[in-house]
Amino acid sequence: MTAIQQFHTLHHADDLLFLGNAWDIPSARALEKGGFRAIGTTSWGIAHAQGFTDGEKIDFDLHLAIIRSIVRHVQIPVSADIEAGYGESARAIVENVLRTADVGVAGINLEDSLKHQEGLRDAAEHGLLLRQIRTALDNRGFHDFYINARIDTYFQKENPLTETIERGNIYVESGASGIFVPGVTSESDIRAIATQVAAPLNVLSLPGLTNGKLLREWGVRRLSFGNALYDKMAADLENTATHLFETTDTRSLYETTGS
Repeated sequence: MTAIQQFHTLHHADDLLFLGNAWDIPSARALEKGGFRAIGTTSWGIAHAQGFTDGEKIDFDLHLAIIRSIVRHVQIPVSADIEAGYGESARAIVENVLRTADVGVAGINLEDSLKHQEGLRDAAEHGLLLRQIRTALDNRGFHDFYINARIDTYFQKENPLTETIERGNIYVESGASGIFVPGVTSESDIRAIATQVAAPLNVLSLPGLTNGKLLREWGVRRLSFGNALYDKMAADLENTATHLFETTDTRSLYETTGS
């Protein structure tokens, strides 16, 4: 079974797919060693680790090179977060998706936020883009490649539920494999989306939204934690550096925690 087939199957198993988010080779290997069955890259983590802010500020070639290195150093499926596609035109975005598929990933996240202006891409326009991407992937031989259509309504709309469901159905009809709705937190909204959009629902871990077993009961099929692990590691590193300087003592570097 190929990585693409494995990744597709994981979304339709009985268990929730708990996706670990990596930003470099060590984080990806740690997640694999920890037992995760698949990895998603975090655009935030990759960008910040290279000295950039999120929002397609990092050069796409550099971003893709890091994704490639992650794929080559783990044995589990990897999905790539490519934000809104790093392109001004549909043609450029489709080409970037194909380039991403060529490095060996099993899927992508593609969001409907606009990067150089406020708001979301028109739903019908984004649906057409997804259809073009699916056709291009199929023509290149990437059948069942997982397109996780990220819907940013909960980040940009005051009353997002109805529009989220509408967009979700348009995107799935246009070739998306599943939908990703970061920012949704209420049980009623999650259940409504899971029920009314006929595709696996991915949600983002947030404070108060952390229990994967409970989320599976609500209809969620995939849970990811985005940049949270990267942020925790970065904060721990900064705190450790401060402690080392303030104490002028390196003993803490050699102490183990727990058993």
